[in-house]
Amino acid sequence: MRFVSFELDGKSCLGVRDAESIRVLGEYALEDLLADGVDLVAFAKANPSSRHVSADTVRLLAPLRRPPKILCVGLNYRDHSAESQYAQPDYPTLFTRVNTSLVAHDAPIVRPDVPDSEGVDYEGELAVVIGRGGRHIRHEDALDHVAGYSVFNDGSIREYQFKTPQWTMGKNFDATGAFGPDLVTADELPAGARGLLLQTRLNGEVVQSASTDDMVFDVATLIEVISQAITLEPGDVIVAGTPSGIGWARTPKLLMREGDVCEVEIERVGLLRNAIADEVTLRKSRA
Repeated sequence: MRFVSFELDGKSCLGVRDAESIRVLGEYALEDLLADGVDLVAFAKANPSSRHVSADTVRLLAPLRRPPKILCVGLNYRDHSAESQYAQPDYPTLFTRVNTSLVAHDAPIVRPDVPDSEGVDYEGELAVVIGRGGRHIRHEDALDHVAGYSVFNDGSIREYQFKTPQWTMGKNFDATGAFGPDLVTADELPAGARGLLLQTRLNGEVVQSASTDDMVFDVATLIEVISQAITLEPGDVIVAGTPSGIGWARTPKLLMREGDVCEVEIERVGLLRNAIADEVTLRKSRA
């Protein structure tokens, strides 16, 4: 099933997508249902709601609005490590995102009003949503802990990312991490979301293209390794890394600026689309 979070009549709701129609389940949040141990598919089937709305008449929200943790994986495609001039790590490279950095499908990715930054870089990625938590999860059990998958654009302010050896600042500017539009339950996809085409398009031009099979550390391995140190909780999101083609590695650099439109599409998972807007412009429009 495809779960969608959206705003309806001023309230945050949850629904199930069927093409461009959404069946309204009610005022639920995916993170709350997951925290309560709810089986999402069984819950949707048991919900008697017959109300439907058109997807283009509601404001979509990120699938999970406040995930307990957002754990991102750097350098998880060999070609991206090479273009970034890093030796390929033999252990997952992790950093975190915060909830204020998230932005929904069709909402603007915001180019921040800070000195010394030319634009926002794109990174199309697979997002893994944890359904059942745990610590010291075995590799052979790891995929049983996945509720579903979504699409992520790990928008990066590179100048700030590389100010220090830690990447946290450049990866956490407000409204730079696009997430959505749907959460697709794991039963709808190949195990571990393997073998799916991932593409990023900037203004209609393909700038990244790879298979999820190309990940150095697959979904099960990431869950196993992360849970050795960190208790995974229902609703946690693992953002599984980007392939080559990033704008920062190009000559000249290709960074996103106001008016650009970026799309990240993962086969059978969905298409995430965001325009780019300057923080200064948005501030003036709200004044």
